[in-house]
Amino acid sequence: MAKIIVLDGYTENPGDLSWSGLEALGELKVYDRTPADQIVSRIGDADYIYTNKTPITRETLNACPNVKFIGVLATGYNIIDVEAAKEKGIAVTNIPTYGTTAVAQMVFALLLEICHHVGHHNNAVKAGRWTTNADWCFWDFPLIELAGKTMGIIGFGRIGQNTAKIAVALGMKVLAFDEYPNKSLETDNIKVVGLDEVLAKSDVISLHCPLFPSTQGMINKNSIAKMKDGVIIINTSRGPLVVEEDLKAALDSGKVYAAGLDVVSTEPIKADNVLLKAENCILTPHIAWAPKESRQRLMDIAVDNLKQFIGGNPVNVVNK
Repeated sequence: MAKIIVLDGYTENPGDLSWSGLEALGELKVYDRTPADQIVSRIGDADYIYTNKTPITRETLNACPNVKFIGVLATGYNIIDVEAAKEKGIAVTNIPTYGTTAVAQMVFALLLEICHHVGHHNNAVKAGRWTTNADWCFWDFPLIELAGKTMGIIGFGRIGQNTAKIAVALGMKVLAFDEYPNKSLETDNIKVVGLDEVLAKSDVISLHCPLFPSTQGMINKNSIAKMKDGVIIINTSRGPLVVEEDLKAALDSGKVYAAGLDVVSTEPIKADNVLLKAENCILTPHIAWAPKESRQRLMDIAVDNLKQFIGGNPVNVVNK
């Protein structure tokens, strides 16, 4: 029976899902996490391996010659040496579409928290502030209505398009930029435009582009200078899209009114990350992808990727 190893399964399945789909395909061993010095020994003579964030290098593949298939339990696959895998005839698959609606929803969880500070006001009420208030209501921050404002979306793939639909439902106009612009996606409320127009005209900017050398650090002091004063920035994509020191400076000066970030440059976040002390900056621990429903979709696709590979019809292969 073929051996299947999951190197870091805990974030995908902390216990509320089932690995039974993979168990049906071979002898399965699931590790919650795998330290770097145990990657090779845990893979051993396994045929099929799954990883979320545990890196698979050329050296690892050289030491584990039985590997035939690598399943990434995520969309991004930069942790895999895909060229080395290709040279060795190893298929690398990813999960392309599992979190589309969940991530778009998280954009607005962050944005609406910035607009209304629900958490803060809930805590204030429970601390007795409303009970002792002289008036029948109070608020500690400016409250923001989104209808009539413009959302700029950088990266107009599946998640960007879903984000646009929610924005339009809230009464917003959308300006969208993509490296491969598709004017057929335009509507009365959604326009596909150049990057500089998105930067200059948006009240809210949401990032949805992949991390490439061309996009790394694209939100920096120069691009921020092109934005409206008081802009709101949301990032549920990749942390290194943002130069964090430049964003902190813009938040502290008020050029950027607020930021909602589900991703940072290094994860887990480092204790000295400058954004931990930035003004009006919400940070969440990379949870946009993680509702149970989206993790179940991820599991289903991960199982199907291996099933199709075994059947001779590989799908979602990123290193053809």
